[in-house]
This record gives sequence, C-alpha cells and structure tokens, in this order.
Amino acid sequence: MKLQHVENIVDKHGSERGSLIAILSDIQSTYSYLPEEALRTVAQKTGKSLVDVYGVATFYRSFSLKPRGKHLCSVCVGTACHVRGSERVAHEFEQQLQVKPGNTTSDRQFTLEHVNCLGACALGPIVVVDGHYFSNVKTTEVKRIVGQAREGLDTVEVKTDQRVFPLDVSCPRCNHGLMDPENLVDGYPPIRVTISFERKHGWLLLSCLYGSFNSRSEHAIPLEATVHVFCPHCHAELSSATPCASCGATMVPMIVRQGGVLQVCSRHGCREHVLDLDGVNL
Repeated sequence: MKLQHVENIVDKHGSERGSLIAILSDIQSTYSYLPEEALRTVAQKTGKSLVDVYGVATFYRSFSLKPRGKHLCSVCVGTACHVRGSERVAHEFEQQLQVKPGNTTSDRQFTLEHVNCLGACALGPIVVVDGHYFSNVKTTEVKRIVGQAREGLDTVEVKTDQRVFPLDVSCPRCNHGLMDPENLVDGYPPIRVTISFERKHGWLLLSCLYGSFNSRSEHAIPLEATVHVFCPHCHAELSSATPCASCGATMVPMIVRQGGVLQVCSRHGCREHVLDLDGVNL
C-alpha cells in the first residue's frame, strides 16, 4: 500500500459533503479492503478520530478490514432462512469453495460470509453473490451459482433469465410516469430521469428490467461518482432518507405502478437496490 496514494484520495474528496464514505469507497476499490495504515492516514488527514473512521468502516457491509476476493458471496443464516435449510446451503458453499466463512479462497476469487438477514425472509434461504439475489436456494444449486459468478453475473440474458422482469415507475413527488417510450434499453421503454454531477447536467436512461443494470446517459459518469437525480417533469430531487446499506450514498426512490417502491443507489457502480412490492423485499 502506498500512503501517498491514500493521501491523494483524501485530498480529492476533502471538500465534499459526506467525504469520509467516498474516501473509504475509493480506498476499498483500490485495495479490495481497508488496510489499518490507510484508516490511520485518513484519520490524520481529515482531522477525525480513528474511532469515528473505524466506526464508518465497520458500519457499512461493503467495507472490509480484511482482503476480499473478486466475488463476495453472502449466505443468510438468520432464523427465517435457518428453518428453511440455510445451514445445509452454507455448508455446501464451504465445500464448493473450500473456505470457511469470513475467509477468502487461495486464488483470491471468492470471499464467503454469513449474515443474519438480507431483507427477504419470505424467500429464504437467500444467497447474495456480487449484489445478485438468489432465493429459495437448494444445495443442488450451489455449484451452478458459483459457476455463474466465475463467468460473470452482471451479464444478463434479458430474454431468458427468469429473475428479470419489467417495471413501470413514476415520480414519488408528482406521480408522473418516468417511462420513455421513444427510446429503448434492453428492448423496453427505459426509466428517464435528469441527473447532475461534477457541474454537469443531463439525462439518464435506466433499464426498466429489474435485474439489468444497463443504462445510457448524456454524459459519461465516472465510476464511484454520486449523482443527484431529479424528476424531468416536476424537477424535484428524488432522494430517500435511508442511505444505501452498502456504501452510504443516497438512495433514489420511485413508485412502482404495479404496487410498491423501487430504490436504487445514487453512486455510479454500486449495485445496491431494493424492490418492495407490497411489503416483500427483493
């Protein structure tokens, strides 16, 4: 680890609001975890106590104090999933990856962790790999899930993947529809919003397919940049009081016409999203 690199990251975000989370996110992206020396440097450079820096580093589950593998695999072992057989699923992941929970495989490809809840108790046993949710997981499916992760879960076959389905959303402030029928993303009318970041202002088209992260934007958005999202009709900023559980950035809420609320993270590159359909979180 190069301390000068860490200092440059701190200087880059020093004047931004909520800069501590952005600083730690950049360090995590660079080293795959948060080295102790880096946390001490951040505390010294920002004037914050090491306790405060450590508190943020341990609060958000996207941060890790130990080196992580290329793929993060989280198996829920909470009560609801446990009674549905998650213990057997967790054991099968250990067998397939040859690693104990909290550790990383020798080839640095997978980090396995057990969590107490992933917010989808009715669909357990739940497994999340690289931000992708797998519900009602059986031990016979574990090998396939590991194989998919190696190949790349972000490659979505929108025509055949049963986890992918279209949503029709509207602005939570004015209730005006946000769908854009004149343009297509993934073969469907996308969600059109207005965004601003780094003194730039323009449009953003998000795929309406839940499970697809494809998008188009008027301006190239730097990875890890946090964008402000606005309704193109009433011009209200779309922001939630609940921060992203992974990186702490603002969540962007939209009303689902079928009933429910969709929230996506405003930090470019973060795949955190919550779909609440009449109380069932996916």
